[in-house]
Amino acid sequence: MEINNLVIRRAADTDAPAVADVWLRSFAAALPSVRRAHTDQEVRAWFRHVVVPTQETWVAIVDDSVVGMLVLDGEELDQLYVDPPWQGRGIGNRLVELAKTQSPTGLVLWTFQVNVPAQRFYESHGFVAVERTDGSRNEEREPDVRYEWRDGSRRTGLSLP
Repeated sequence: MEINNLVIRRAADTDAPAVADVWLRSFAAALPSVRRAHTDQEVRAWFRHVVVPTQETWVAIVDDSVVGMLVLDGEELDQLYVDPPWQGRGIGNRLVELAKTQSPTGLVLWTFQVNVPAQRFYESHGFVAVERTDGSRNEEREPDVRYEWRDGSRRTGLSLP
């Protein structure tokens, strides 16, 4: 069910607490078995001092509440989270489409291998798994998978089990 009063805009510094809240709730709901590398306070400080003021951060807003967030770093879709009560309503779809518009030649992203719903979501948007790792390069030490999306002129992928 799409939301008619959804607004997507660049995040303002004042959005940082709400963006961090969405990230924290979404991470906890989607990845309960994954050990977070940082405390809630550290995550909130990171969004307040680093992510929102220095990175291309977008928010999805319904009735003046942040319900989703997207962070882009060039061709990297660095963060995409939708608050759990708002999932399944097209917000993530809109954020992915925005990311593709902002980086029309292609995008890359990482997600944890245990996050099968995220993998299905990205694959439904044309992302292709190109690498799996043992997690030794991420802070959580959790096996992950790298995805690519290209504008259609170039598709790569691995045969993954």
